[in-house]
Amino acid sequence: MQNSATAMHADAPDRNVCIVTKDITKVYETGDVKIYALRGVDVEIYEGEMVVLLGPSGSGKSTLLNILGGLDQPTSGQVFFRGQELTALDNAGLTQYRRHHVGFVFQFYNLVPSLTAKENVALVTEIADDPMKADEALEIVGLKDRIHHFPAQLSGGEQQRVAIARAIAKRPQVMLCDEPTGALDSKTGVLVLDALMRINQETGTTTAIITHNAPIASLGDRIMTFADGQIHTVKANDKKVAALDIAW
Repeated sequence: MQNSATAMHADAPDRNVCIVTKDITKVYETGDVKIYALRGVDVEIYEGEMVVLLGPSGSGKSTLLNILGGLDQPTSGQVFFRGQELTALDNAGLTQYRRHHVGFVFQFYNLVPSLTAKENVALVTEIADDPMKADEALEIVGLKDRIHHFPAQLSGGEQQRVAIARAIAKRPQVMLCDEPTGALDSKTGVLVLDALMRINQETGTTTAIITHNAPIASLGDRIMTFADGQIHTVKANDKKVAALDIAW
């Protein structure tokens, strides 16, 4: 196995570090049985980059994403966001971190069925310090003409783009995306990935995308390959392609 720290620094872009993890583990215990979801993971994610975490289901990717986003804490090790140690925060502190700094996009959209696209996005703007208008966020993801539609009136890809608009409306520094195309066909999925790429490029939002789908890795500035709770390789992507040019 390639040493993850060595690979990370060898391919590291010349920019400031946004998130760092140091030797984090995550262990779940069921009776006398211990299940290791993460085994000493070291990660550096840089300001403004798009990084893809690629690996099979059950390899620990989602566990890592939850820890990076402050939704969970590691069993051991440290996590830092712009120099602040997240692993030293209590639940209230982690809530503030999530609220003010992180946007989440999951495989399932979690939209409120009784609210329009605009109203679903506006839910987030009510708790943000410096939110963008819901209309503006929806325009960024290409839904300017669908703002008054309810989720049931939208396709799966459109619902996912509403979820992305909701995530970016609070102007997060970090976007964490867990299998954002997992419930979509390839044609619809590339539209969602295109929206994520444009947000990353236009707003400079640091973006991490988790996927088990190898072609999606070609979108990232760097690719981290995950297996058995560890990062096996980290490499710069010299052949980054546009979302609309990939297929799976």
